[in-house]
Amino acid sequence: MNSKPLLNKVAFITGGTRGIGRALSLKLGLAGADIFLTYRKESSMAEEVVDLIQKNGSKAFAEKMEVSDRDSVQSTFNRFKDKFGKLDILVNNAGINKPTDFDKIEDDDWDEILNVNLKGPFLCSQIALNFFSKQGGSIINIGSVSGQYGGPRTAHYAASKAGLISLGQVIARFGASRNIRCNTIAAGLIESEMAAGGMKSPAVKKAAESIPLLRMGTPDEVASAAIFLGSDQSTYITAQTINVNGGLYF
Repeated sequence: MNSKPLLNKVAFITGGTRGIGRALSLKLGLAGADIFLTYRKESSMAEEVVDLIQKNGSKAFAEKMEVSDRDSVQSTFNRFKDKFGKLDILVNNAGINKPTDFDKIEDDDWDEILNVNLKGPFLCSQIALNFFSKQGGSIINIGSVSGQYGGPRTAHYAASKAGLISLGQVIARFGASRNIRCNTIAAGLIESEMAAGGMKSPAVKKAAESIPLLRMGTPDEVASAAIFLGSDQSTYITAQTINVNGGLYF
């Protein structure tokens, strides 16, 4: 098996400094891709990830970007083009969550989560279309099992991730003529700060206990699925939702 399935490819990863995003940046870099990652606040963490990627032999750059702001996304992609000149893989990973009972969700929280988790991937994907080469490429949305079965205490998060699945299907249809594929990875309970916060809820704890593989997943396992979807091994896969959830939902 090719140890560098993403060699000579360039990946743009949103929210690439923590948790799943960090694993995506590091593992796609190890798989041979050059990495352009974005962050919202954690510049020191972004620099650390860039250093690790470079030490492992791939090129890497990090830029601050607000995924829900069109001007910020456009200017960041312009800087990306100056660095790399082409795009092969876009990973829409940046996301936030604020676990709250349905009747306690405030308008501002709803708007913020939908803006980051759904408008962000829409903007990034729309703008990225003009940066893919004539050979096309792969857009990978990092979704959630919450968008498939309705996450407990996360109505806004679940709605955004359900919308992300539909958005991915629309992008797949639109991008097909340019050989741009789009798929969504629906991650289950993955070891992260976000999951740790969610585990405080009895409903989430109950869901965790029902995982057939009897454990939470790791960010690396999500990144492994992204490597496959970004590689030439998946060139006939588009508009699909790939579940990485240990059997929690099927």
